[in-house]
Amino acid sequence: MGPPMHRCNSARTEMAARSCSYHRRLAPLLLLCFCTLLVQAQASQKKVKPASPCFCSLNFKVIQIISKMFLDYTICLPQLYIAYLGERKHGHPDDVVASHHDTLASVLESKQDILDSIIYSYKHGFSGFAAMLTKEQAQQLADLPEVISVQPSRRYQTATTRSWDFLGLNLNDKVPSELLRRSRYGEDTIIGIIDTGIWPESRSFSDDGYGPVPPRWKGVCQVGVGWDRSNCSRKIIGARFYHAGVAEEELKNEYLSARDANGHGTHTASTAAGSIVEAASFHGLAAGTARGGAPRARIAVYKSVWGSGHGAGAGSSATVLAAIDDAIHDGVDVLSLSLTVEENSFGALHAVQQGITVVYAAGNSGPAQQVVGNTAPWVITVAASKIDRSFPTAITLGNKQRIVGQSVYYEGKNSSGSTFRLLAYGGLCTADALNGTDVRGKIVLCVAFPVSPLALFPLALKSVLDGGGSGLIFAQYSMNIVDVTADCKGIPCILVDFYTANQIGNYMSDASSPVAKIEPARTVTGAAALAPTVAAFSSRGPSINYPEVIKPDIAAPGVSILAAREDEYAFGSGTSMATPHVAGIVALLKTLHPNWSPAALKSAIMTTASVTDERGMPILAQGLPLKIADPFDYGGGHINPNKAAEPGLVYDIDPSGYNKFIGCTFNKFLSCNKTVLPGYHLNLPSIAIPDLRNPITVLRTVTNVGEVNAVYQAEIQSPPGVKVDVEPSVLSFNAANKVITFQVKLSPLWRLQGDYTFGSLTWQNGQKTVRIPIAARITIHDFFADVA
Repeated sequence: MGPPMHRCNSARTEMAARSCSYHRRLAPLLLLCFCTLLVQAQASQKKVKPASPCFCSLNFKVIQIISKMFLDYTICLPQLYIAYLGERKHGHPDDVVASHHDTLASVLESKQDILDSIIYSYKHGFSGFAAMLTKEQAQQLADLPEVISVQPSRRYQTATTRSWDFLGLNLNDKVPSELLRRSRYGEDTIIGIIDTGIWPESRSFSDDGYGPVPPRWKGVCQVGVGWDRSNCSRKIIGARFYHAGVAEEELKNEYLSARDANGHGTHTASTAAGSIVEAASFHGLAAGTARGGAPRARIAVYKSVWGSGHGAGAGSSATVLAAIDDAIHDGVDVLSLSLTVEENSFGALHAVQQGITVVYAAGNSGPAQQVVGNTAPWVITVAASKIDRSFPTAITLGNKQRIVGQSVYYEGKNSSGSTFRLLAYGGLCTADALNGTDVRGKIVLCVAFPVSPLALFPLALKSVLDGGGSGLIFAQYSMNIVDVTADCKGIPCILVDFYTANQIGNYMSDASSPVAKIEPARTVTGAAALAPTVAAFSSRGPSINYPEVIKPDIAAPGVSILAAREDEYAFGSGTSMATPHVAGIVALLKTLHPNWSPAALKSAIMTTASVTDERGMPILAQGLPLKIADPFDYGGGHINPNKAAEPGLVYDIDPSGYNKFIGCTFNKFLSCNKTVLPGYHLNLPSIAIPDLRNPITVLRTVTNVGEVNAVYQAEIQSPPGVKVDVEPSVLSFNAANKVITFQVKLSPLWRLQGDYTFGSLTWQNGQKTVRIPIAARITIHDFFADVA
């Protein structure tokens, strides 16, 4: 940067500082004046002349001036921004930090201002920083040639005993599945958990029988409130926390340490890598052996999400990027982030380029389309599914009719047992709906129609409890939220569908004093259940940020997952629960195949996934209505870890290759040039063409990781309306020919403004099946929103 540019920036910075200082001094006077104007206006309506302590008069021009001054004042208020500078340009982290200070010196007045402004320096895996800046300062920073992008810090939101058996990673009679045995239970693979922390005393984090911490580990055990060095172990080998820049409100009732006040992080960590715990259950429900997917893996904790309400934690770009940066330095193998945010982290890209597989949650905004989060092609994005376990709860009506709902209702120690109680109809069961209805001591039937059950259930429960009700029967369309009934403050809460609710309503209409009895829930598992199915709440594609990439990538168990919470075990549902399932499986595969890249591991998981259940029936997606699942519901399908261990072929990607496809995603990205290619040319284990107007040919390259001499034949299922040709249609591998590139040509069969249709390309050789999904949309117009 030459001297004239520096002088110009300094002058502009000084002018901006004077302007902001002026607005800060004037703001209190403006506020007083504005309040006086309101008093004058109110007094004039009452024909009373007030005393005026202000020189302002009530006219439109003055109000305009005040409004503009307040707008200018708010622009001068600093907020947290993330500055991204790309690859590190200095070897030592201290030199990287110094370069950040030099960069900030271009927009801030003094060294003290720089120290006060900067919150985090990202200095290990990439170069960047989080700093408190005004809007004008952020713009000045973005104009500097060495700065790639400056964006406001965005908010991140947090999105078992049976699930691992369901996936085939079973411990029948303590005999492990082949993958568990061959991978040594994920021994010494390090999983980084970026979440709300961990509860180290849980039995799921016992380090009995563990050897020394792997010597390659470079992390730390950061002490804090409720956490000393003894809380780290041979299981929890590292702990860090990040609270700088977090609002004080989020830190209330929190531990300023890696200890988990929320419960979310403990749940996800034990799902990914919890040690084997016998006789775990939730008050007798879902009883069995609790364990993580990689029960001998090591855990590194990065507490970046705060807030003590169960499942309601929130973090920011600043804290999560700090955690990713440290995780790259510390030497993790896998990163599990049960978080969603409306952006794609360059931090995750740098982690992948360092050989770390990054697993993210798809989000819980389903079944709506185009709401999937964390859609960068370099991460694994996980949808949630329901497993073959249910909790039937019997309701007996006064006419002896027996109806079965779902709940996790259990009788407390001092319970007198199930008895008949009067029934009352509460409609929506809001406070207004129950106004005038006597529900004291009664079981109340509530109907969530047409309101979202996720939004209504807590309101209905509060209203029934406030009214002294003794039970809640909640009618709703399926949202896979049965574990919400665990928090019903001692009364039974049962979920039923609308048909069942209608049967109860008919009985209530016919009976003079309708009564019902609710019995505790039971646990039922096995083939009688329709499973897997994609959960209704699981966020669906297509991606709005990367429409040329199918998202989510994979589905995994995420409904009513039993895992650790403090010293006990509790249910959790969400893509937050599905994400650590995939992270645990990646750890097993990484142990088995230590030299595989993140792209190869992702390919193995996607290309071996199931699209049918064990009966050969298509996997369904819960929603409005229930339907056959497609790639925007579950990506490649439902995860099958045993098949993923030996995929036969993989679609690999050199991590540096992502740059030419996403070069313009980040403002002024170093590789942003005219050679940037559409995302469907990435060597992904999927193909998505969002605007198919003319024939398009894409290349894919597969690497043989199975038997040396193998021949695969193509099996094509073309999306309706699209002709798919593959050349060559036969791939022959041998010792000298391990990598083969082929062409896939997609041609529209007609001209129209259409919607997505789906197909697949499968390579088969008799033993292995390597399948990738295809999504294509025939279009005529650009940016055409079909919302009529």
